[in-house]
Amino acid sequence: MSDDELLRMRICDLKLKIAGTEIESRIDKFYAELAAKGITIKPICYLGDEWFCPEGSATIAIPFYLAHPRLKKLEEKMMMEVEGGTETWCLRLLRHEMGHVLNHAYLVEKDNRWQKIFGPTSLEYSESFRARPYSRQFVRHLEGYYAQSHPEEDFAETVAIWLTPDLEWRQQYRGWKALQKLEYVDELMQKLAAKPPLVFSKAKISDASRLRSRLEAHYKRRRRIYAQEFPDFFDADLKKLFVDASASPNGERASVFLRRSNKLILNAVSIWTGEPKFTINRLLRALTERCAELDLRLKAESAGVEIAAYLATLACHYRLTGKFKDS
Repeated sequence: MSDDELLRMRICDLKLKIAGTEIESRIDKFYAELAAKGITIKPICYLGDEWFCPEGSATIAIPFYLAHPRLKKLEEKMMMEVEGGTETWCLRLLRHEMGHVLNHAYLVEKDNRWQKIFGPTSLEYSESFRARPYSRQFVRHLEGYYAQSHPEEDFAETVAIWLTPDLEWRQQYRGWKALQKLEYVDELMQKLAAKPPLVFSKAKISDASRLRSRLEAHYKRRRRIYAQEFPDFFDADLKKLFVDASASPNGERASVFLRRSNKLILNAVSIWTGEPKFTINRLLRALTERCAELDLRLKAESAGVEIAAYLATLACHYRLTGKFKDS
């Protein structure tokens, strides 16, 4: 199928299954990790529209696009990356979601000690939070300092580190305050090992087999979520990074350089800020178009480093305030 033909299909009509795919072997490996840690509860994994653990359930939704290589290719084209596309990344996400499963199944967040260590769950979720890159109060598992976003995510990330095979977490986090959280999880898991779950809901929200929306509408919604209304870029910023054509008439055009370096800059900024590649790419494209309009030229070999630093600054400001730049 062409991309256009595929985008016109409904998700439920794709007739996707986990059995026989690479996801199946990864889930089996994940279950083996749980057994090795003495965890008897085995979450139900199913295909959904994104990675998540439905509230109050013992199920884990895995994005449907991971069930077929053609869909992974489309996902990469539409969103610029395939979340969970490699075995390592997939297992990291499964371990994280397992933290939510344990929280839901045993209601551990209601424990006073849990709340004292991780914080109150009544805190509001927010895409913007003051990330502290060098904080030793939180483990580092998923990109973007995700453990710092909310107490429930902090617990899920801590569980994920604890679950990771062959990871010497006591040594890695020695001297960190996060070690207290890991030791709590270690103690908690030993207590829960022989206990049946208090809640074991098998709810499958957004089950791919029942999703009637077309892929086109699915991606339109996701791209809208990751898209941002960018402010007018200050020409002064760009003129600090590049020079006017009159000052360097034979210099390479900044817009040409940015298009040529797009992938390298995009990967570096996304990895170190934790922002989705789709969002960073839209930001970079806007800068590229403005450079073309101003006819700016390169002024130094370090232009790539400087533009990456500038983009990272804008992305970090967004993570903190919800805006890429003060208006």
